[in-house]
Amino acid sequence: MSENTNSKVNNGLKIAIAVGVVVIVALLGVVIFLLVGRGKAEEPEKRNVVVTQDNVETVVEELAEEEYIQPGYYEASMSTTWTFATGSDVSEDAYVANKEGNTNDVYFDVVLAEDEEQVIYKSPVLPRGSELDNIALDTPLDAGTYDCVCIYHLVDENQKTVSTLRVGITIVVNQ
Repeated sequence: MSENTNSKVNNGLKIAIAVGVVVIVALLGVVIFLLVGRGKAEEPEKRNVVVTQDNVETVVEELAEEEYIQPGYYEASMSTTWTFATGSDVSEDAYVANKEGNTNDVYFDVVLAEDEEQVIYKSPVLPRGSELDNIALDTPLDAGTYDCVCIYHLVDENQKTVSTLRVGITIVVNQ
C-alpha cells in the first residue's frame, strides 16, 4: 500500500507543478500584452491652446519641442510611369497626391523632356491632403514611350509660386 500512496503523491505533485507552470505562463502572457499595448494608445486630437500668463512657459516649451517643417517643403507622392491605352484616354495608373504633411498647395505641369516648351498636361491646384488620378493628357500623344518631366509649383495662399520641384516620369501610350 505504501507504493500506491507514493504513486498518488507523485501524481499529485506532477499535477501541481503542471498547474503552476500553466499559471506562470498565463501571467507572463498577460504582462507582455499589457506592456506592448501601452505604446499603441491613440493620441488625443491636438488643438491650439489659448496662451495666458499662467501657461505661457508651458506653451513655449511645447512649441520648442515640436518638429519644425520649413515652408516650401514638399514630399512627392506619385506614380512615375503613366500608362494610357490611347493618347486621348484616361491613364490606367497615373496618380499624384499632395500629402497632408506638406507645407503648400501645389499644381504641376507635365512636359516632354526633349522639348520642355511643350506642356502636355496642366493640373488643377491640389490642396494639402488631396490626390489626383484619372488623368487624361491635354495634348494627346501618338503610341510610344515618352520621357517627361513633372514640374511641381508649390504655391502660397495667393496661388503664387514659392518654389518648384522637378520629377522625371515615363508616359507610355499603347495605341
